[in-house]
Amino acid sequence: MYDDREYGRLHSGTPGEKGLKDMKRVQLLDCTLRDGGYLVDAQFGNTVIKGMIKGLAESGIDVVECGFLKDEPHEKGSTIFNNAAQLRPFLPEDRRQASYVCLADYSRYTISNLEPFDGTSIDGVRACFFKNERYDVIDFCREITEKGYKLYVQPVDILGYSDAELLELIEKINPLEPYAFSIVDTFGSMYKEDLRRVFYLIDRNLNASSRIGFHSHNNLQMSFSLSQEFVDMTQGLRKVVIDATMAGMGRGAGNTNTELVMQYMNRKYNAGYDIDVVLDLIDNYVDGIRSTCSWGYSTPYFLAGSYSAHVNNIAYLTAKAGISSRDINYILNRIGSDARKRYDYDLLEKTYMEYNGTIRDDEKDVALLKENLQGRDILMLLPGHSIVTHKEEILKYCREKKPVVVSVNLLSHDYPINYVYFSNKKRYNYWKNASRFKEYKKIVTSNVTNIEDKNQHIIDFTRLVKCGWDQLDNSGILLLRLLDELDPASIAMAGFDGYSHDSSSNNYMHKEMEKTRNIKNADEANRDVQSMLEDYLNTRQSACPIQFLTPSRFEINQ
Repeated sequence: MYDDREYGRLHSGTPGEKGLKDMKRVQLLDCTLRDGGYLVDAQFGNTVIKGMIKGLAESGIDVVECGFLKDEPHEKGSTIFNNAAQLRPFLPEDRRQASYVCLADYSRYTISNLEPFDGTSIDGVRACFFKNERYDVIDFCREITEKGYKLYVQPVDILGYSDAELLELIEKINPLEPYAFSIVDTFGSMYKEDLRRVFYLIDRNLNASSRIGFHSHNNLQMSFSLSQEFVDMTQGLRKVVIDATMAGMGRGAGNTNTELVMQYMNRKYNAGYDIDVVLDLIDNYVDGIRSTCSWGYSTPYFLAGSYSAHVNNIAYLTAKAGISSRDINYILNRIGSDARKRYDYDLLEKTYMEYNGTIRDDEKDVALLKENLQGRDILMLLPGHSIVTHKEEILKYCREKKPVVVSVNLLSHDYPINYVYFSNKKRYNYWKNASRFKEYKKIVTSNVTNIEDKNQHIIDFTRLVKCGWDQLDNSGILLLRLLDELDPASIAMAGFDGYSHDSSSNNYMHKEMEKTRNIKNADEANRDVQSMLEDYLNTRQSACPIQFLTPSRFEINQ
């Protein structure tokens, strides 16, 4: 049952006009008619809309989200409305103790079209907005409260906010005394530690009278688990609202299931929801919709959650014949975090075509390289500035060990190079006009070139690349993965320095190889490479020893 001490602390006295539902510590909000509406273009049909709203009220649900407020014309059977009056015919005569709300997207609704609250239609509006709209939306929210409606603040992609940005938003919202401020996991990418961090940040700074909401998506199959965590962790701290949909209905991987949350609340908190009514609604309405469209967990939607990617990216890519989950993983990783949160089909297509061009049958080339390098000592000569400052140590190692020297994206007459390795197209194009370029034996990945040359081994780029890092195509890491398949006796690395943000220092042996960089990019790049290096060490097949011949920002723990 609900904690009596918490009930008494927050709500001394009798419920009065606010109603018992407002007094509950945990409210359950069903948003099937809104979030599920994306699957059917909001066209549920009048019978289904009325039946769902009436049934949800009978189940004891606390809040019913009835659809959208938009500037689009309202059509028969649609859950897109222009004002509260259009909603009135869909609400049950016996409103029970339920509250009724709609979602208004700031960029798609003119709030002046909403008439003042009169108690005969919805009583709350959920204001949804993107981060770049957070300053402009304040007046929009203020008008909702001035018209007499409960204000629910729904910032899209809350994980996309820095702590400072979130605190600034709360500071601007607090004077409006919102009914609720929601944690919206737009891309289904939250884990428990993310939820806890964001909740405690909001809880310590939001008006004490405001509820905190939680709206999640099931890309990582975490929705129900996170909803349980949210209910339990907030006990004794804050009144809350949990969003859910019947049968998890929603775009892509879908949402937290209303029936699951009800069952949990009944068993642990004696909430008294009538689950049989919801099961009837699923049988009578939702299952019929499922026969014409689909939602729920899948590997591509797991990838969308992993990368905080918009589901439209997944829909576009999965429509391509023969595309694999590995392909989607690479493309999402490659297009970058900002592009992933929107959907740029031209960029997706370009990246997809470029990726397809890298696939190559390289078994013969790998076999030939293994024949020449297996059991040999390898020196990887990378283009860091340390190969200039430590030239004599490197040459001494070459004289004593007589390794096979594989230079990485680099030509130099100062060292006895046996192979030149290129996995960076810009570096390849930079060096290909050098006078002795054709004399070197080359190992080239297929993203650089597929042009046959008797002095050139071409390796399938997809054989070497692994996703999960912004620096996924770091040439040193890719060569280490290739060498792992060639079974060398040992590997020494020179010039694997890492990146410096100090403009007075050199990152490369040649000044013209320098890249524009800043403190943030250099530090993040170094962390990425260190993480990839650790992954390589933990997953490699070979146990050959590895050492740095020159100073490096990275660590090797063997």
